[in-house]
Amino acid sequence: MVMKRRTSPTRRAPRRIALWATTLSALCSLAFVLAAGDSSAGAQSTIEMKIATVAPEGTPWEKQLRSFRRYVQENTNGRVQVKMFMGGSLGGEKALVRRTAQGSIQVFGGSTAALGSLVPELNVIEAPYLFDDAQEADRALDNDAVRSQVASLVSARGFQMGFWAENGFRSWFTKDRAIRQPSDLQGLRMRSQEARIHLATYRSLGANPVPIDVTNVLTSLQTNVVDGFDNTPLFAFATSWYQAARHLNLSEHSYQPGIIVYSKRWFDGLPDDIKQVLTNVPGDMERSGRRNVRRMDPILVRNLERYGIQVHRPSASERQAFAQATSSVANRTASKIGSGARNLLRAIRAAN
Repeated sequence: MVMKRRTSPTRRAPRRIALWATTLSALCSLAFVLAAGDSSAGAQSTIEMKIATVAPEGTPWEKQLRSFRRYVQENTNGRVQVKMFMGGSLGGEKALVRRTAQGSIQVFGGSTAALGSLVPELNVIEAPYLFDDAQEADRALDNDAVRSQVASLVSARGFQMGFWAENGFRSWFTKDRAIRQPSDLQGLRMRSQEARIHLATYRSLGANPVPIDVTNVLTSLQTNVVDGFDNTPLFAFATSWYQAARHLNLSEHSYQPGIIVYSKRWFDGLPDDIKQVLTNVPGDMERSGRRNVRRMDPILVRNLERYGIQVHRPSASERQAFAQATSSVANRTASKIGSGARNLLRAIRAAN
């Protein structure tokens, strides 16, 4: 009979140790992978949303954006964390528009003319004397056909429509020459927003428009690079541009809405429930934004007069003279841009 050789305990021990070591190593590796997976999932559960604007701090624009931030964070249960960058801290409007389209900034808040650097059709919204008053502007921009066209136009250029904001009616501020009639603008070097509709408006009046980014306007006024500018009383105050002016013609020649848009590249990658939050911003956020800006205008105009600025309120005939001098700007600009601009301009006029 052949006897089986028994393995001694001392020889089995190294094998057991090796087996346990291998098992322990595998478990540790698995635990590391699972932990890494949990960490990655946690990182993805919080979505960063940067809002960039040239609107200064301490203004109704900041108040509206803070309300928007609160709405987003509350309705996404903190999954979207909103960071606000005010006063052009991330660059001028054209740069912010471009970066939003690229996706490095998730939300742009600014003027339709600024967004018009990539969506040129929006220029027609700020055509001179297109609206007689704020109620006409609201009626047009809140019209379903107009809003639908705007949403479609911005979507084709890398943006998702958010909601309307407000800058208001722009008027002429000048340093030395008072503006009373169109010929008074002849030859003046006027700071212009970097938008074709504003450039065309100045040229129709015989002025020399100088496109300058918001962040460089005050210096240009102080160093006599330009003789004046146009904007709202609120924006002139918020940026301190009024300090370089002696005259204000309350021409209210161009209505300028604000607009909040999302980066489409970023928006398209969001979960559906977060998309719903961002595209269903309460209408009162738009309405309160408009009210907060508009109620300040008469107060600010009185303050400008106290600071020694000569404020001229044009008569109906004076206003008509400026409207007549700029009457071809809207159609001519729309024709140069193309059918999208012509259709949008037609829808705006039809709404009123």
